[in-house]
Amino acid sequence: MAVERTPVNPWTWSAELGYHQGEVVTGQSRTLYCAGQTSMNGDGKPEHAGDMAAQLALSLDNLEAVLAEAGMTLAHLVRLNVYTTDVDLLFQHYGVLAARLGAARVAPPTTMLGVSRLALPMLLVELEGTAVA
Repeated sequence: MAVERTPVNPWTWSAELGYHQGEVVTGQSRTLYCAGQTSMNGDGKPEHAGDMAAQLALSLDNLEAVLAEAGMTLAHLVRLNVYTTDVDLLFQHYGVLAARLGAARVAPPTTMLGVSRLALPMLLVELEGTAVA
């Protein structure tokens, strides 16, 4: 059975920002819960200290790698949590995330949280997703 996604938006403003308030998913066959992905390289070393745009891009690359390993893509995301140590700086570079999600033609319900720090002090952003296929 194919997965069907129905956006739930009691207001239009969130869809205009690139995300839905909710999504009803039916026909679900598999769910992938992704650990938080940061700007770590393949050897587990952090990269791009102080560069939010580069950290966001590598975090997205890593999220896509986890999804690909499960036979999924960003288009399968039904939930995205974004954790950052600097909300204002993230908003300056949010286009990096919005462009990649837009290219995948997906607008998952998203929560952004400002946190005092992430697992390693030099990390600025972490992405945690849930996907269904």
